[in-house]
Amino acid sequence: MLTRRVQHELELLKRHLIILKKVIDSGPIGILKLSLETGIPDHLVRYSLRVLEQQGLIIPSTQGAVATKSAKEAYSEFKTELERIAQMTEDIKRIGFGD
Repeated sequence: MLTRRVQHELELLKRHLIILKKVIDSGPIGILKLSLETGIPDHLVRYSLRVLEQQGLIIPSTQGAVATKSAKEAYSEFKTELERIAQMTEDIKRIGFGD
């Protein structure tokens, strides 16, 4: 289906944001604790941490993941981006599908 890829990407984004928020609020925090506290399997936590590190939002430390200075700013910018996505979704709904 046409929307399957979009749904998958939104699920990934949701998971990355859950992990980022937890690191911002509780860092330094390790993979096992993140997994325990979020209910996200550790292999998926590890992947999200890698993505967040590549984006410059977290850095590893000996005690666990730590948010970078830009992480909080980026987190608040996600809200604006999500509002744009929501508006696009509303625009798509208005196209009409034989309703």
